Amino acid sequence: MTSKVEICGVNTSKLPILSEKQKKELFEKIRSGDLKARQEFIYGNLRLVLSILHRFTNRGENADDLFQIGCIGLIKALDNFDPSHDVKFSTYAVPMIIGEIRRYLRDNNSIRVSRSMRDTAYKALAVKERLTAASGSEPTVEQIARELELPCEDVSVALDAILDPVSLQEPIYHDGGDAVFVMDQIADEKNADDSWLEKISLNEAMSRLSDRERHILTLRFFKGRTQMEVANEIGISQAQVSRLEKCALSHMRKFLH
Repeated sequence: MTSKVEICGVNTSKLPILSEKQKKELFEKIRSGDLKARQEFIYGNLRLVLSILHRFTNRGENADDLFQIGCIGLIKALDNFDPSHDVKFSTYAVPMIIGEIRRYLRDNNSIRVSRSMRDTAYKALAVKERLTAASGSEPTVEQIARELELPCEDVSVALDAILDPVSLQEPIYHDGGDAVFVMDQIADEKNADDSWLEKISLNEAMSRLSDRERHILTLRFFKGRTQMEVANEIGISQAQVSRLEKCALSHMRKFLH
């Protein structure tokens, strides 16, 4: 998608790259009302928008449309940027550009969400951002609902409705070379009975595991817990749960074979 040389009439191969010094000088002029400097600043940061578009490939969206939406995010970032916070403009602008594009994709998603539900979701996100900034920790859905004076269920459903669908194989993060995937977050209700254990005679194999490994497998596959729930219960990180789970399953396979 972003391999196009020209997007919205802009030759991307000739876009300039501004140094931090140039950005600072231009920003001083912008604060003085210099419109030419503002235009030069925006043009000099279009590569930032272009680089972000790579995150939204394979969605079937028009590159020109996403580029224009990204530029809106760039302009909003410029209008709200405060250099006194000693943060690079790119660091501040990237999440705003991504947020603008995601809002566009949500509003134009083939899975239609009612306007009232989207409005509730956006208000909830605004409250979430405000409470996070005030307390330094992420608020619960209950806290957000109280601020909005809405039922907790309505806020939860609205927030879920604007989430983009993701693949079960999409990695969430990497830790020590081990990827944690979306499917690792999902509880396994299918294997929550004793039939699996009875069919492949796992009692002996389970007995050869350490207490921690056995406890993790019991929670994961017999009680249908997610890796995050297991991590919270036994007091270790989710990445550690993932590694211990894989190691335990590997030991069991060797014994069963």
